[in-house]
Amino acid sequence: MSAGPRKLRPLMPTWRAVLAIAWKDVRAELRGRELVSAMLLFTLITVLVFSLALELDANARRDAAAGVLWVTVAFAGILGLGRSLSAEYDRGSLDALLLAPIARSALFFGKLVGNLLFVLITALLLLVLLSVLFNLALVQPLLVLVVLLGCIGFTTSGTLIASMSVHARAREALLPVLLLPVALPVLIAAVRASGAIINDLPSDDWLPWLELLAAADVLFLAAAVALFDYVVEE
Repeated sequence: MSAGPRKLRPLMPTWRAVLAIAWKDVRAELRGRELVSAMLLFTLITVLVFSLALELDANARRDAAAGVLWVTVAFAGILGLGRSLSAEYDRGSLDALLLAPIARSALFFGKLVGNLLFVLITALLLLVLLSVLFNLALVQPLLVLVVLLGCIGFTTSGTLIASMSVHARAREALLPVLLLPVALPVLIAAVRASGAIINDLPSDDWLPWLELLAAADVLFLAAAVALFDYVVEE
């Protein structure tokens, strides 16, 4: 006699699924070293170009540092986001992840944690490079906090947009076209907060931008979790 209908495999706890997906991305990168290497090389070349092209005095370098920082983070982040999710799609592992017994939110947060780690590594190295080449003290707690919040907002929106564009033929060209307008509030707030901190302005000049940046992060996280199911189904 039949033992009855087979029970469905239970969902893996969300936190375990998030850590497993993020750790899978980290292990793949440790083996291949393609994603972070490309991002770091792009960052190094961009900073060298800016430092050689902008022959500025000390005050002008201080004013330009925030813009150079976030332009480089944005384009290096786009490069990393595009390569991360397109590699999953090309190998067929993205479909396998969608069929796994995990919540879709766990899949999103797992990819988000992995992408955020790579972008943060690039951004922190960028702070060190700019400190050396622009002769500025950029490695300071407040600026690191702005970088963290800015990277969270940018990577959250980027992970969602990259999930939407991964099926397109021209996904490398489509990703920045879709992502930059969406991430513009995060980038503007990050640039203004960073510029005020670098120029040692009072807290009234950078605190509202920092609060706006934190609010944008929360909004993007909530929107991404709400929309991710519909994005990956398409």
